[in-house]
Amino acid sequence: MTDLVARLRAGLPADAVLTDPGVARSYANDMASFCAAGSPAVVVLPRTVEQVQHVMRTATALRVPVVPQGARTGLSGAANASDGCVVLSLVKMDRIVEINAVDRIAIVEPGVINAVLSRAVAEQGLYYPPDPSSWEECTIGGNIGTASGGLCCVKYGVTAEYVLGLEVVLADGRLLSTGRRTAKGVAGYDLTRLFVGSEGTLGIVVRAVLALRPAPPEQLALAAEFPSTAAACAAVCTIMERGHAPALLELMDRTSVRAVNALTHMGLPESTEALLLAAFDTPDPSADLAVVGQICTEAGATEVVPADDAAESELLLQARRQTLPALEAIRPATMIDDVCVPRSRLADMIDGTAAIADKYDLTIGVCAHAGDGNTHPVVCFDAADPDESRRARESFDEIMALGLELGGTITGEHGVGVLKKEWLARELGPVGVELQRGIKSVFDPLGLLNPGKLF
Repeated sequence: MTDLVARLRAGLPADAVLTDPGVARSYANDMASFCAAGSPAVVVLPRTVEQVQHVMRTATALRVPVVPQGARTGLSGAANASDGCVVLSLVKMDRIVEINAVDRIAIVEPGVINAVLSRAVAEQGLYYPPDPSSWEECTIGGNIGTASGGLCCVKYGVTAEYVLGLEVVLADGRLLSTGRRTAKGVAGYDLTRLFVGSEGTLGIVVRAVLALRPAPPEQLALAAEFPSTAAACAAVCTIMERGHAPALLELMDRTSVRAVNALTHMGLPESTEALLLAAFDTPDPSADLAVVGQICTEAGATEVVPADDAAESELLLQARRQTLPALEAIRPATMIDDVCVPRSRLADMIDGTAAIADKYDLTIGVCAHAGDGNTHPVVCFDAADPDESRRARESFDEIMALGLELGGTITGEHGVGVLKKEWLARELGPVGVELQRGIKSVFDPLGLLNPGKLF
């Protein structure tokens, strides 16, 4: 420990090396439930690429594990510390290096907050689409690490589709450049995509080249109430089958609707079984909403409420944004699942989750990025109650098993981390795991980068 700290301080400012045990413990975990976290030996907060390289060279020389972190808003334990590790927090590397309107790119450091980047590019008439729910807090580095998504994925895609190039510090301190800043580029293997979603297990992202889009028109939204999940999901399938391109297509089950009412007193209809929210940012969003509203009515919606302007749209969308805080208010703890299924099986996933909630006598609310089949079942429980905690964990596992049974995946945007290691192995199969471990060994032969995650 003494040698480690001394060597780190030789290449870092004094205030960038934190050794107080209480402070170090505050960096031990992200926001995931049921994920073990160790005690870090030291926390470092570099500000430059060279300082990150120094940390990795020191760690390699002393064979000390390193756990990279961003804002620690993750929900899978990917940022959790291991015993005796160096926690490498990248939040101080928060510069927007360049915004180029001609090339439609931004070059940023990993600690840049998603919302800060979004607002900065908007000032130049540009748009960075990925918008995780934690966008006011989460960092671009964390978004890249977990290949995160957001509400707009149905039209604009996820983080991976906007990362053109990276600078990455490898486990031994070498600096690797991947990708490009051009619109096209197919030279060699796509190492950029390999790092996106790797959760800090292959290298430390220290700079990213991100694709931007022209800013779209303001959204207009509608809300549609349905008497059943099946009817709401049938509307979703028809909307997508007919080629419509909503900027947002979100679904809330009855548990989520009632939770939002209890928290916000918004007056949402508690008789509804499913509330569908759709938004368009097209040149004529009112016309698109009218067509989608008719589709919802034909599918069995009991009421369709379109917004007249952006302010009304924002009021409608607040219900969806308040879902997680509302469910968190029900019980002292929540476990947020992240299962993505084919759109055609969305109703089966949501109704199956309701059956699991009944089986385990738990409150489980589901909100979903319905347009891409990504569901977020939220298991509400009391972590201080051993029996309730057991039931919560078992229900979580059954939800993931259901997702795989329906042809889905265990994570659409939150990552694997510690929480879903066992389930990743089930999804990939033994050959897939063997090959992925082989890739890991090429980049990190000593196994120092974020050990215990993914596999």
